[in-house]
Amino acid sequence: MFIATYNAIYTVGDDGNSEPILAYEGTLGGMAPHGAMVSLSSGKTVVSALSDGTLLVLSENGEKRIPTGIEDPIAALLVVREDPLTLLIGTDEGAYVYRLVGEEGPAERVVAFDELECRQDWYTPWGGPPAVRTFAKTQDGFCYADIHVGSIMRSHDEGISWEPVTPELHEDVHQVTTCPADDNRVYANTQNGVYVSTDRGHSWEHRFHGLPRRYGTAIAVHPADPDLLIATVQSGPRGGGAWLCRSENGGETWTQLNDQLVASTDRISTGYIAFTSDGTAWAVIGKILYIGKDRATDWRPFWTASEYDGEYPIQILAA
Repeated sequence: MFIATYNAIYTVGDDGNSEPILAYEGTLGGMAPHGAMVSLSSGKTVVSALSDGTLLVLSENGEKRIPTGIEDPIAALLVVREDPLTLLIGTDEGAYVYRLVGEEGPAERVVAFDELECRQDWYTPWGGPPAVRTFAKTQDGFCYADIHVGSIMRSHDEGISWEPVTPELHEDVHQVTTCPADDNRVYANTQNGVYVSTDRGHSWEHRFHGLPRRYGTAIAVHPADPDLLIATVQSGPRGGGAWLCRSENGGETWTQLNDQLVASTDRISTGYIAFTSDGTAWAVIGKILYIGKDRATDWRPFWTASEYDGEYPIQILAA
């Protein structure tokens, strides 16, 4: 697993039996990670977007940089294939999707995504351009792109062609995810709570019972159990109180876990919770990285970011 702060990237053992190890300092080359990062399935390689559009690849073989040629800020990354390395790249300030095949660049903009008829309806509450906020994929090649604000777009061919999911889903989606154990399931945390699809986005069920608030930010699914979920909700877009929640029945009912946190929290953003491949749960709350054992029922602090790392870790990533 990897965690990123404003100034560094660390590696952490999936099971939490080792302390974080510094893998990259953001001051290298004068560029700090922009925020989007993704790991290969081995858990030993991470790809991170830098502020100038370059992709930084860290592996056991060292460091490599791939120029994407993308001028807009990179907001989301997805590994579609590992051999050859194939990435989907989503942008802020316009919501474009690029495809990168190989490790040389540049990336190629996906025309089919540009030509979506629904694009004209995408917006942001503050009047700025929309963004591709998160990606997700299934084991058999379906890819999903969360548009903020504009619902979720779906591809059946690894990001080449695209279409919207059905409009039963709330349009203000903050994260989309899938489960390796069930390709038919898609999960979304939205401005109105959690939605779950059991048919790849053709239909959706609103699953919010037990959530202390509706404004959802992040969601993660156990890799071997599509019914075991963790999600975060808060009082509104600017925080004002946030909750870590758990469900063991696919989101039908939820229980909150804040009584296990050492301090109250104002907000928990997208990318701040995850399950690692062994089923260990993780959450970044404030400057503290928490670990969740026993199917995300037993939580405790694991690591605290230093002052050097900025205000708080900006992303947690499980392979």
